[in-house]
Amino acid sequence: MKTRRDFIKISALGTGGLAAAGGAYKWAKGSEIMNKLSGEAADKNLKLNRYPTYCEVCFWKCAGWTHTDDSGKIIKIIGNDNDPHSNGRMCPRGTGGIGMYYDEDRLKTPLIRTTKKGKQTFRKASWDEALEVIAKNFNKIKQKYGPEAVAGFFHGSPGSHLGHTLHAFGSHTEAHPSYAQCRGPREVGFAATFGSGVGSPEPTDIRDTKCLVLIGSHIGENMHNGQVQEMADAIDKGASIITVDPRFSTAASKSKFWLPIKPSTDIALLMAWIHVIINNELYDKKYVEQYAYGFKELKEHVKKMTPEWAYGITTIEPSSIRKTAYEMAAASPAAIIHPGRHATWYGDDTQRERAIAILNALLGSWGRRGGFYFKEAMSLPEYPTPEPPHPKWDWKDIHGDKYPLAALPVSNALVEATIPENNPKHQIRSWLVAGTNLPLTLPNKDQTIKAIQELEFMAVVDTMPMEVTGYADVVLPECTYLERYDYIRAAPHREPHIALRMPAAKPKYESKPAWWIAKKLGEKLGLEKYFPWENIEEVLDWQLYRAGSSLEEMKKVGVKKFERAYGAPYLKEGEDYEFYTNSGKIELYSTEMENAGFDPMPSFTQHEEPPENFYRLIYGRTPAHTFSRTANNPNLVDLKAEPLLWINPKVARIWGIENEQYIWLKNQDDKITQFPVKVRVTERIRWDSVFMPHGFGHSIKRLSRTYGKGASDAEMITNVKVDPVMGGTGMRANFVTFLTEEPKTETRS
Repeated sequence: MKTRRDFIKISALGTGGLAAAGGAYKWAKGSEIMNKLSGEAADKNLKLNRYPTYCEVCFWKCAGWTHTDDSGKIIKIIGNDNDPHSNGRMCPRGTGGIGMYYDEDRLKTPLIRTTKKGKQTFRKASWDEALEVIAKNFNKIKQKYGPEAVAGFFHGSPGSHLGHTLHAFGSHTEAHPSYAQCRGPREVGFAATFGSGVGSPEPTDIRDTKCLVLIGSHIGENMHNGQVQEMADAIDKGASIITVDPRFSTAASKSKFWLPIKPSTDIALLMAWIHVIINNELYDKKYVEQYAYGFKELKEHVKKMTPEWAYGITTIEPSSIRKTAYEMAAASPAAIIHPGRHATWYGDDTQRERAIAILNALLGSWGRRGGFYFKEAMSLPEYPTPEPPHPKWDWKDIHGDKYPLAALPVSNALVEATIPENNPKHQIRSWLVAGTNLPLTLPNKDQTIKAIQELEFMAVVDTMPMEVTGYADVVLPECTYLERYDYIRAAPHREPHIALRMPAAKPKYESKPAWWIAKKLGEKLGLEKYFPWENIEEVLDWQLYRAGSSLEEMKKVGVKKFERAYGAPYLKEGEDYEFYTNSGKIELYSTEMENAGFDPMPSFTQHEEPPENFYRLIYGRTPAHTFSRTANNPNLVDLKAEPLLWINPKVARIWGIENEQYIWLKNQDDKITQFPVKVRVTERIRWDSVFMPHGFGHSIKRLSRTYGKGASDAEMITNVKVDPVMGGTGMRANFVTFLTEEPKTETRS
């Protein structure tokens, strides 16, 4: 049955030089380019020019140098020695970022949806026409429903530019999926405990830690560059690593203790650790007495949460629970229970992060060397523009009474408000999407597509023809980060610093930088007064001058450090310190949670068990890729071309599944993967679970290197457990079984 907005396969186009050539041709061409560049880069006599940048392949945004030869070809990317994010060393993704620039599958020209011979398709358009169509439709929505009915879904650098346009237009209806689908629970959980969220990068003092606990945090596979380097240094200095994971991850292979926990039982383990540390008086008594609130209540709360109690839930031996608790305490305060990054698992994730925060507090690690340092960022002034109009309603009104402790917009709430049958008081009628592939990013793909079908208009800005572009009314090709300026990176760290990104080459094809798109769209919308600059260089130089630098200086150094303005990164012994909580102390008993109607201390609740012959789906990262955005990168495809589904040998024998066999997955809601996935039979995964990397299974033929390569975990995530505290979408309550023969097309998702 056809929907009102057909999904258009960009690969089917035959206009504007957009038709996809055969995959084999493109693969060979990509490899040929990379091999040639590798050879040139190895030529020591080759004169190279360098340009400062910071990476856009993942959120870590490592600063580096992009090198070109005299003909303007980009040759290589290396780290900036002065950058605390990279320490002069880029990860495989960072060095492979050059592949984004040379990828022939890139979006090359603006596209507009049209109907030809009764069939919806895209046609090539000029930038002026495409922006005119967007502005006309946004203004139409504004007249009918108000500007607030235009919502933004953003990820990465484009969001800062297009968000400015959206605010000037009169809408604050904007979401970054990284909050509700990734890091939100830890921000709320830690803020309820310490009065401060974790932020990015996490202020974990791994280089000086004596004990690092990774509970579902896959350092070494998520390639958080600075932390990976610091973890390696810590191991060299004799630090203990404790990894809690249903599978023997890369981090587990470097650990003193690996606890192969039963999935969904993490809170029970955390509470048992807290029990051992309190009842054996292993906690930092002076620290807790001076800085903590609610210790007596916590001690009473965990009285019966013994290792023996936890053993029946987690399958972790009581002796292992005690040994690891003593290991942490011996290292205190130089101990870290890592808060993780992707924290949306089972719907009680804020409470799990609260337990992690409480454990860190008992060990005295917050604000202590080898624990968590007090981060500081360089504050840059905003370029003067008029105050944007105040919206009549925004994302908080969409939330209503839901998710009372959400500090940022919840993307799934905006999706729900787009579907009329949900009877939203404040309805969204148009989306502007940039840098996020929503069908593979948001859980419950069917709901996302349903919301898209209800839109009156959708515009998408991206570098690649991702699944989301196929549903757009207008597609705008953004150039890669190697071809553009962006705002100054001023992320917090041990010391304030700034980093510059500037183009090393002109944008290829007809692609444009997001700042240019935001400005030109703003002008089309009649918002010229909000863009009183000719180009972004003018803005950057204005900001840098007031920060004690200049654009010319930053072009030469790339990264500049500054002295801390707000004290030391660590507490001094006995120092008076007020935390930004209701009590002014670290809240082991959270008054904020209690006031919002939630349990002030975390407790374990039982989660769903897999049906017979089903296994819990665990998804994660691979060092070579960042989500779906790098799956077609010619450099990184050479490192990891397709995902592998980890299955325990016992399970494989029961099903008669061989190593490297291709199978399909079916979940508890009878959804079947569109493409098969190759099996890896391994003892490194528990028998009750399977594991696969996220970001594969692309259905866009234009993505010639990744089309049809492996199954998509997103297709299997239909059972979503929403965290009532902040709206995070728990996505690990899904179970799969195996199909060893290709299913009929009509039965697939």
